[in-house]
Amino acid sequence: MAGQISPTRTALLASKAQKKLASDGADLLKRKRDALIGEFFALVRDALAAREELSSVSKGAYLSLFTAKAWDSPEAVESLALARPSELQVDLQVESVYGVKVPKIDLPKFSTDVPFSPIGVGARTMSAAQDFQKVLAAIIKVAATETKLRRIGEEIKKTSRRVNALEQIVIPGVEDDIRFIRGVLDQREREESFRLKKIKAKLEREEENAQKEAREAQQAAD
Repeated sequence: MAGQISPTRTALLASKAQKKLASDGADLLKRKRDALIGEFFALVRDALAAREELSSVSKGAYLSLFTAKAWDSPEAVESLALARPSELQVDLQVESVYGVKVPKIDLPKFSTDVPFSPIGVGARTMSAAQDFQKVLAAIIKVAATETKLRRIGEEIKKTSRRVNALEQIVIPGVEDDIRFIRGVLDQREREESFRLKKIKAKLEREEENAQKEAREAQQAAD
């Protein structure tokens, strides 16, 4: 960059301002990255807890399912499962976490009503249906938490790349420009100082010669 910049005092001031702007930007990005890292590790705990919850309710639900099939027959359980609506409405919103857009999912409220007559339906089948509602809620919770975790992780990587670019490329480049401009300006100042000294010495010699000639002329006149 030094070869493309004009070595003037105006350029020096502009480069200093650019360096300050880049340094301030790097500091802001570091603070953002640190905040996101804190949020990331908090979400890791939430994600692990959600996974454990899913694993726990899944084991209980499948045990309930096997028990229901054993007592009420697989055909009865499967026929009743087909009566349940296959769609589920989920309230999805978007929130900002330190500038990162992440999903916010409210867990659905499952209705206690059943789409079939409970008469003749075994209690174990009803229990299995309720247990799998818990599994579905746990799956939604895991999906929301891990999606948020992934997006924040991606933003941490992106922010780190920006900090590295500023600290390792932009700021060193601007510092090279500042050193180049200062070197040229210092050289010009030294040359100007040397030139002024030569002019001053020349003027002093001329003044001495003039004074000498004036004295000689006075002596000749006397």
